Amino acid sequence: MRGEEDYMKKNNFRSEFLKTMIQLATAGFGLVAALAWNEVIKEFIDRYIASGSSLISKLIYALLVTLIAVWVTYILGKMIQQESKDEEK
Repeated sequence: MRGEEDYMKKNNFRSEFLKTMIQLATAGFGLVAALAWNEVIKEFIDRYIASGSSLISKLIYALLVTLIAVWVTYILGKMIQQESKDEEK
């Protein structure tokens, strides 16, 4: 019985380790993508919307990023609610 418990603990540790590594890698790539989009959005605003005005560019950027964050959070929340409803059925 002891050997089986050790095997289960090792197997559980490996599984949790793998899940954590996948989450970290995904978060890392997400951060890199966010930073890339950050530069694109800044350049677009500076070039086409508020060229020459640093404060206005930053304000527009902050508002745009906030709106996108709220929208994405809303959509993800709806997806989680739908998933919860599907699991209850």
